[in-house]
Amino acid sequence: MAPDSTCPEILFERRGAAGIVILNRPHALNAVTLGMVNALARQLAGWADDAAVTRVIVTAAGGRAFSAGGDLRALFDAGRAGRYQEALGYWRSEYALNALIKRYRKPYVSLIDGIVMGGGAGISIHGSHRVAGDGFAFAMPEVGIGFIPDVGATWFLPRLPGQLGLYCALTGERLGAADAVAAGIATHRIVSARFSDLLAGLCGNVPVDALLGAFAEPAWEGPLRGRGPLIDRLFAGGTVEGILADLDAEAAGSGPDADFARLTAASIRLKSPTSLKVTLAQLRRGRTLDFTECMRTEFRIVSRLMRGHDLYEGIRSVIIDKDQAPRWQPSSLAAVGAAEVEQYFAPQADELALPDSEP
Repeated sequence: MAPDSTCPEILFERRGAAGIVILNRPHALNAVTLGMVNALARQLAGWADDAAVTRVIVTAAGGRAFSAGGDLRALFDAGRAGRYQEALGYWRSEYALNALIKRYRKPYVSLIDGIVMGGGAGISIHGSHRVAGDGFAFAMPEVGIGFIPDVGATWFLPRLPGQLGLYCALTGERLGAADAVAAGIATHRIVSARFSDLLAGLCGNVPVDALLGAFAEPAWEGPLRGRGPLIDRLFAGGTVEGILADLDAEAAGSGPDADFARLTAASIRLKSPTSLKVTLAQLRRGRTLDFTECMRTEFRIVSRLMRGHDLYEGIRSVIIDKDQAPRWQPSSLAAVGAAEVEQYFAPQADELALPDSEP
């Protein structure tokens, strides 16, 4: 295998008909760096014009995580030092990569066995095929660090069944393979022990859909499948306060649904009030926006969040000091008004530049 000479954190290989990508930062749960983003974008552009490459396969080293997200420590350091343009350069490149993957004309198959969150979702969920192994665990936990679900989540979360996308966004809860396949986050469920055989098969000329269909396990019901109607009812509100009130009312009862509502409300109340309100507005808008406008919307929000308080406080509490005790500013939902939320969505002079054509 010949690693990219400029970025050993991500490796590329031609094997038969396949271009293979290996995320190679297992010590950091394969968190995505700017170098990895740029190297992958260059390689995908090259393979797009290579007739000998008929499909791209994305895998990850280490086993614990496909990718746990972006390189938060680097973004924290840049933002704290006031190097905002440097940090925004990361998001510009990452969002351009997300768009490139969504528009990619060849099968793009992610073999996911382990955690896939944030930036890891961005380099997998926009591809044509997402294969969930035994350890698959999807989450968008950004509101817990004073951020928003990005990397195209404005597009894909509102398009999950019912209110599932909003539930994922406001709670950061993980979905296993069964629930992910049912929701469309993953396209196939394949036993991890068969991944090596699957990879070998994908390097041949057998059509991707036929091969994945032959390996795939039958669908089965995950823990959230039966709670779909409950989630749809409890997360239908137009405000975070209203959603919490509905959860509290449900929690006042008894039984499994009351327990679920109580735990869910408690989880939401730990998150950044600003992030919660902006995320709700973001996902409600995302229902009617095309993909390009969803990405521009995310960049507008991120450009403002990185000049605020909660993103750095969230990263400090989770990544730096690991005390899990963020001090949000403002600290209450009531202190985050509609006008403050609206400011995050306003057009700006320095917009994200992406092709306007839809995939």
